[in-house]
Amino acid sequence: MKLIKVAAAVLNQTALAWDENKSHILSAICAAREQGASILCLPELCITGYGCEDAFHSPGVQRLAQQVLLEILPETRGMIVSLGLPLLHGGGLFNTACLVADGQILGFVAKQNLANEGIHYEQRWFRPWPGGVCLETEVGGRRYPLGDLIFKCGGVALGFEICEDAWVSDRPGADLARRNVDVILNPSASHFAFNKHQTRRRFVLEGSRSFAVSYVYANLLGNEAGRAIYDGDAMIASGGQMLAAGPRFSFADFGVTAAVVDIDVTRMNRARAGTFRVDIQAERTACVSADFPFPVIQPERRELTAAAWENGPYVKEEEFARAVALGLFDYLRKSRSRGFVVSISGGVDSATVTVLAALLIRLGSHELGLPGFLEKLPYLPELGNANQPAEVVRRLLTCAYQATRNSSATTWEAARGVAEAVGAQCYRFEVDTLVQNYVDIVSQAIGRPLTWERDDVALQNIQARARAPSVWLLANLQGALLLSTSNRSEAAVGYATMDGDTCGGLSPIAGIDKAFLRRWLVWMERHGPDGCGPLPALALVNRQSPTAELRPPAAKQTDEDDLMPYDVLDEIERAAIRDKLTPREVLQRIESQRGPYTRRQLALWVERFFRLWCRNQWKRERYAPSFHLDDENLDPKTWCRFPILSGGFERELRELREAIVGDGAFR
Repeated sequence: MKLIKVAAAVLNQTALAWDENKSHILSAICAAREQGASILCLPELCITGYGCEDAFHSPGVQRLAQQVLLEILPETRGMIVSLGLPLLHGGGLFNTACLVADGQILGFVAKQNLANEGIHYEQRWFRPWPGGVCLETEVGGRRYPLGDLIFKCGGVALGFEICEDAWVSDRPGADLARRNVDVILNPSASHFAFNKHQTRRRFVLEGSRSFAVSYVYANLLGNEAGRAIYDGDAMIASGGQMLAAGPRFSFADFGVTAAVVDIDVTRMNRARAGTFRVDIQAERTACVSADFPFPVIQPERRELTAAAWENGPYVKEEEFARAVALGLFDYLRKSRSRGFVVSISGGVDSATVTVLAALLIRLGSHELGLPGFLEKLPYLPELGNANQPAEVVRRLLTCAYQATRNSSATTWEAARGVAEAVGAQCYRFEVDTLVQNYVDIVSQAIGRPLTWERDDVALQNIQARARAPSVWLLANLQGALLLSTSNRSEAAVGYATMDGDTCGGLSPIAGIDKAFLRRWLVWMERHGPDGCGPLPALALVNRQSPTAELRPPAAKQTDEDDLMPYDVLDEIERAAIRDKLTPREVLQRIESQRGPYTRRQLALWVERFFRLWCRNQWKRERYAPSFHLDDENLDPKTWCRFPILSGGFERELRELREAIVGDGAFR
């Protein structure tokens, strides 16, 4: 047996935070050394941070990245460590992993496949490295190999797949296996999305099996640069068996997951595979060799366990709670905000945002302990004397219910009940006088009274806008972050008032649909995240039909009367925006699951959706930053681009109407 201990580290990095990022790297190296690991894989671009965007093109960033790399070298004595950084060579910038052994740089492997879809835009900054090419580059006055390399350290062959390299059909891992690699390291910056963990797990397991290697996967953790959340996946597999997997959504600065792998076993597995073809010449010409004394270690018995919730029936609900809570916490502390303010209405959206803001404190203090949690907020010394998480919630989370003559006692009780249940401070503002003052000013100026019959939308919007200055003032007084409460379904059709309910510095739920939010709140009422329990106070919110409460009570306004049923809206949105179907094709898809609705009604809703979508792109352009949660995001800055001015699908909608009339549905 040739046993070595390998490790994967997850890091909560921040773009361009040189000293903090270095500190987390050194802490992870120290922790891996204490666990007896000889090989440590750190995440992609861990020195600079992955989300530097156009700052990658700064010569100063390249200089500082190399400087930090050289500062880390002495701390790698007795270990083999991969460190990610951008590297400028020959007029091109490359995303590289530097392999360091016992304090010495061995070489740089450059990423071959660049992620360039969705929220990723790597080809704007980097160039893909061609397979099979190896050159030399200069770092710190010395020359080192750069390219498609493998490394032989103490007789153990190491190779790299860097994040996207493992997601493509023609994986570099297949070539590495032909070159007789024993261990593949995968430093990644793979953003969180629902169910994505299962995909990563499959390619780690399949890579270890089909390539007959040990596979070490390390990902980023937390909210690194604002929009993307990283769940901190760390996995080690060998021969198709998962040996170790780290916890996800940790509030810690770093985490290290280690396992013992048997190099002789993987080599014999490769030798037994009759279809395996080894390219001896490629191994010789693209290999960097170095002495490295692997210590003698004993076999380990390790029970592979996962969090209880990961095998339960509510994985998506748990992932949503934990991902957004972690994203909010990192946004809070990295922006050095002094808390959160939520304009709470008694409805689903503001209740969700309020609960998530409170959950981050409960989840974080449960994992780290309250003192450890507060240590991550050193710029808030006033929290130092808090003895319970509930005290921290009250100091960090403030809600304001803003009533007009159209507000009901039901929504006030629902809002107050949720705020009290989570422990937030809650105010009631009476803003009806403000609204009427605006109405009177404009009425006098234009020489006529404003009426609901003639000025419905304007009168609704002024109520939402009149609420914005108060909560902004409250947030400014506290130095807090104002959280917008608009969701993705509203963003799709513009069912939100700009500078009203969309106001805020962050939109934590703008990436998730209303139908899911309603289900999630019911789950929160009855179950809640593992270790936290249910929140029965949500019952009053969940019993109501969603309503903006902007028309007089006699109008009995509901969101779905204004728009369409949210489940239908979300299905239309997925078909039209995610899948890029025409209006007629959307109707064909949804009518097979139309339930109680007629074909004519569905066609009217499809047309309404497309018209509202086109008219409201300008609103989506102005939304506060939101979190990326799945491939149905509508954020025009990172995922779903659409022209602000367009033809409005006029021909496509005409085809829809003609098809319906031809079927007799509009007659």
